[in-house]
Amino acid sequence: MNYSQTLEFLFTSLPAFETKGATAYKPGLERIAAFCKAMGNPQRNFFTVHVAGTNGKGSVSHLLAAVLQQAGYRTGLYTSPHLQDFRERIRVDGEMIPKQKVVNFVDKYHDKMVELGLSFFEMTTAIAFDYFAQSDVEVAVIETGLGGRLDATNVIVPVLSVITNVGLEHTDLLGDTLQKIAAEKGGIIKKSIPVVIGEEDERYNPVFEQIAANNKSKVVYAQREVRCEEQTHDADGCRQRFRLQRVRDGRMFELELDLAGDYQRQNIVTATAAIDFLHEETPLTISRRAFISGVREAAANTSLLGRWQKLADVPLTVCDTGHNAHGIARVAEQLKKTVYKKLYCVIGFVKDKDLAHILPLLPHDAHYIFTQAQTSRALSAADLAAKAAIYRLQGETAESVDAAIHRAQELAQPDDMIFIGGSTYVVAEAPLTE
Repeated sequence: MNYSQTLEFLFTSLPAFETKGATAYKPGLERIAAFCKAMGNPQRNFFTVHVAGTNGKGSVSHLLAAVLQQAGYRTGLYTSPHLQDFRERIRVDGEMIPKQKVVNFVDKYHDKMVELGLSFFEMTTAIAFDYFAQSDVEVAVIETGLGGRLDATNVIVPVLSVITNVGLEHTDLLGDTLQKIAAEKGGIIKKSIPVVIGEEDERYNPVFEQIAANNKSKVVYAQREVRCEEQTHDADGCRQRFRLQRVRDGRMFELELDLAGDYQRQNIVTATAAIDFLHEETPLTISRRAFISGVREAAANTSLLGRWQKLADVPLTVCDTGHNAHGIARVAEQLKKTVYKKLYCVIGFVKDKDLAHILPLLPHDAHYIFTQAQTSRALSAADLAAKAAIYRLQGETAESVDAAIHRAQELAQPDDMIFIGGSTYVVAEAPLTE
């Protein structure tokens, strides 16, 4: 098979959450464990850091990978979903896995994958493990796909686990309360392996503490280890600066980050606490210089896209992949702080999204262009417009993301703003790169 045929097999022959939604979710570690064993357990050949959470886990994973890479380690990074290229999911020192490596893997293990009935995500996880081992990766940052306890990535035994936060998402699969979802995400906590909790909350802290106690694992609350004393933004809105204090000794860190969005405040605190722990308590050595340099060019060196990303200055055009109530709430707060005359929102969602908890969070004074991405999971623009009207969100419809963006550009004046988001699929169809 060539690369195109290989991708077609992966996306059509194996269940993919991206295309089929919850019906493709195959919980349990038996299949991936059996497959990894057949490959010789490549995931045991390098150190790993395991990252879970409702929001922020992608940004935190990229931050950790950028710093580890700057510290001189050959670094693997496994994230999901991708925006424009399947190979975005699997990177070594910031570079995507070569197409031929994907083809070779599927050619070699095609029959075994079919025999075990692997899901798309299980297969992708296995490709990452295999490629990292082939590439002599020294440490890999592994982001969970969904949940944690039964996620395919949970076959690893990391040197550190990180849980960014807990919000209500995928309630049909993970549970309908914060405590139940926390229990699923807390499933990545391994015996005697410490865990960093990014954003503590009295509603779910006890869940993590009980799981950690059962595993004799140390709990590190990032916000108790690192304080953000100051956060400022550059005039162009593309970079920001932080003044952090390490609580145990009062040491200050002046950091520059090539990512926008106020919500990165929480992510930088989480990543800093994790990096500090890795340096102090694991075999990994990360200098202050590597930490500062890695953060400064984190997005550039790991090709992180879609996090409050500015696409144009006139009119100001921004996209963001926040797609659940927890993430949309942060986007809405950021929109409130942004200066513009009129706001145009290009918005689309998937069918199984709980819009009753999302739509009320969106600004009521914006003009909406409701649209749908090119996926079978997309909610139609007309259905979205009807649901939005219940919450007094008014506008018009466009049958494609491209048409919606062009319509927003027609309507917007130079001092207006265009926001593109709602669904990762919508952002993926925006012009993210030149």
